[in-house]
Amino acid sequence: MFQLTHDVINTSAVARSLQSEKDGAIVIFEGIVRDNGRGKSVRFLEYEAYEPMALKKLEEVGAMVKSKFDIRDIAIVHRLGHMDIGECSTLIVIASAHRTDAFDACRFAIDTIKQIVPIWKKEFYDDNGVWIEGVK
Repeated sequence: MFQLTHDVINTSAVARSLQSEKDGAIVIFEGIVRDNGRGKSVRFLEYEAYEPMALKKLEEVGAMVKSKFDIRDIAIVHRLGHMDIGECSTLIVIASAHRTDAFDACRFAIDTIKQIVPIWKKEFYDDNGVWIEGVK
């Protein structure tokens, strides 16, 4: 499952949809909107994307993860639009027979998403908004 959405991400539903009796591990990563950035208080975020290319690149990340790590399945969901503090902006779920593969695959996936997927983040402060590049 690779998805871009403007809706709230339902982590437990995505995880349940991937889980199988073959799995010994389900690793979940949620990127959460925090209340600070660049030494300022953040009020909210907005994400924009070139959606056709971003979806294609999410699928590419999934294929890379499956070829590089011994996992059974992967889901990546990225939210677009306005997000308030505490909301989930990015979800990665990895299903695997073993936890080490699942953890390693999850970290590789989020790092690769940040590098190659055309999704842009804008942080809004009390006085202005700033597009953020190269976020880790």
